[in-house]
Amino acid sequence: MEAEEQRRIEEAVLEILKGADMEESTEYKIRSAAAERLGLDLSLPDRKRFVRKIVETFLLSRKEDDDDGGKVVGEAKEEPEEEEEEEEEDKRGDGEREYDQDGNLIICRLSKKRKVTIQDFKGKTLVSIREYYDKNGKELPSTKGMSLTAEQWMTFSKAVPAVEEAIKKLESEMGRRSN
Repeated sequence: MEAEEQRRIEEAVLEILKGADMEESTEYKIRSAAAERLGLDLSLPDRKRFVRKIVETFLLSRKEDDDDGGKVVGEAKEEPEEEEEEEEEDKRGDGEREYDQDGNLIICRLSKKRKVTIQDFKGKTLVSIREYYDKNGKELPSTKGMSLTAEQWMTFSKAVPAVEEAIKKLESEMGRRSN
């Protein structure tokens, strides 16, 4: 992406963000509005990543203004909770978030081939737990995995303590059987 193109994209995105209702805005809506305004396809991976960084920087500056006593109306829906953000920084050590080649936020790597990502698909936030494969040096998602809407993820996350308890119980029973 050329410097002039980046400057135009950044100006358009920031202008849209400044006038946006942060309670209703999503990264997808901001990116779509900027794409329409500029007549550019901003869904391409490098442009998508670039827009995401602009949005995150804007939100962080708004949060800092709020911490300094300024008023922030709200935050865009893709912005993670502060605890999650700090946890991610701790994992990487350098404070940088990790994104895949499609601009999706990598939350964690479960194994060499499996990872959990947050992605924006047609204006919906999805949590994807998926297996990846290597093709010509690129890491591509396979059909093995699943994507959950934010609502499905919330339902699942509320059930996690019950799953953990069932695992402990099963492991305890298996330990007694092997003795």
